[in-house]
Amino acid sequence: MSDQLFIGIDSGTQGTKGVIFSRETGLILAEASTEHELIENIGGRREQKPEWWIDACTDVIDRILSQTAASRNQVCAIGVSGQQHGMVPLDNQGDVIRPAKLWCDTETSSQCDEITARVGRPEDVVELIGNSIAAGFTASKILWLKQHEPRNYDRLAAVLLPHDYINFWLTGQKKTEFGDASGTAYFDVKTRTWSQALLNAIDDSGKLQDCLPELIGSDEPAGTIKSEIAERFQLNPNVIVSSGGGDNMMAAIGTGNVVTGVVTTSLGTSGTIYSYSDTPVIDPNGELAAFCSSSGGWLPLVCTMNVTVSTELTREILNLPVEELNTRASAAPAGSEGILLLPYFNGERTPALPNASGVLFGLTSTNYRVQNVARASMEGATLGLRYGLDVLRKQGLTPTEVRLVGGGAKSSLWRQMVADIFACPIVCPESSEAGAMGAALQAMWCYLNQTEGKVALQELTEKYIKLDESTRAEPEGSTTERYDEIYQKYLQLNKMMAPMFQEP
Repeated sequence: MSDQLFIGIDSGTQGTKGVIFSRETGLILAEASTEHELIENIGGRREQKPEWWIDACTDVIDRILSQTAASRNQVCAIGVSGQQHGMVPLDNQGDVIRPAKLWCDTETSSQCDEITARVGRPEDVVELIGNSIAAGFTASKILWLKQHEPRNYDRLAAVLLPHDYINFWLTGQKKTEFGDASGTAYFDVKTRTWSQALLNAIDDSGKLQDCLPELIGSDEPAGTIKSEIAERFQLNPNVIVSSGGGDNMMAAIGTGNVVTGVVTTSLGTSGTIYSYSDTPVIDPNGELAAFCSSSGGWLPLVCTMNVTVSTELTREILNLPVEELNTRASAAPAGSEGILLLPYFNGERTPALPNASGVLFGLTSTNYRVQNVARASMEGATLGLRYGLDVLRKQGLTPTEVRLVGGGAKSSLWRQMVADIFACPIVCPESSEAGAMGAALQAMWCYLNQTEGKVALQELTEKYIKLDESTRAEPEGSTTERYDEIYQKYLQLNKMMAPMFQEP
């Protein structure tokens, strides 16, 4: 039997990445990436034209197919990972009505409050769907469209999430799966159904119910590729497109986070920390995003807004290249000789301090040194993620190992710092493209379920997700104890500063 190949696409805010993965060798045979533009303004607008994603996908697929000597007929399935929460409005011809509002768009913040008020109290919303209505989620974007662009809203015939739109381009089918649907704020994560109460709170005319895509399971296909797609890329017309999912859900698959006990942490511009669960995990305080996974279970997740934001801003102000920042930080002791940074440069989501700003605390004439400030920029971001880990722990999710991804994970100093602050072993996957890799593996899972009988996704992740043991870091006892003390000071400083962070 000839080798079977699977394409994984990861369409994010900054760009699109793609890989071709071999079932036989377990290797990525080719990879490529391209960047996206962004529409933004000072009022919080963050939008992209969906046609840009399609152009990027076309470019990436062309390049990865041309990089491998294997036959294009060996491609069996495609999986798509996409940025969560975006709103892609389509008319009754399937054409895009206006640019998509993205997860990072804050122009619709007031609509979050309005929808919540129509339901009742914030806790009533959590009771109904398992989540609060966060500014990034899709629900408020739809109400914003209705209020600010009524003519466009009148044309609305379908609302798709970004990865669903790419699947629609590939297959002509309007479908979505439970993981990505969890981030809309009109989906009940407990029953895995659309919430009529929340849809009515957005528009009580009943219009929205007819605009929603069909819900499918994570192991089901969205469809097969359209004939014109097969011709365009010279692929077999029977290529399956899997359900796909949101970027965090697919990165969970790409890091082997499909069983309890594993936690994935991303040291990216912002930070995420999440773990697999066999049952819904609802946080009554709303600090935890209660998502479904794209692997058949649930994926409770915490997001912080400032991780490499902290180190990049510090590096710029100190005028240091990345390597030098790392070297300087390595020269400082754990705790940065008493300097503590609350890195809330973009406000903060967890803890819930949206109007917060950065605080550099504990400066003296003897500790105000480049190496201490450099290290504090890493420690402050990691302490914020520790807060997120404790939110997970409060819900009974105790990690046995943390899989670390993102740009910050390239630093051996930062990896050890995470192990010490989390008091947990950490390790990085061999592939740094967790989203695209997860999409390719989900595509394989879907294909095998369709052609060879039921296969457990865990079997595939255990076989194909390889860990880079050279990156492994174990917590060091005395340093962990020191960081426990510092973490308590971090909590105190948060509490003390919270009143100062309120809107004037």
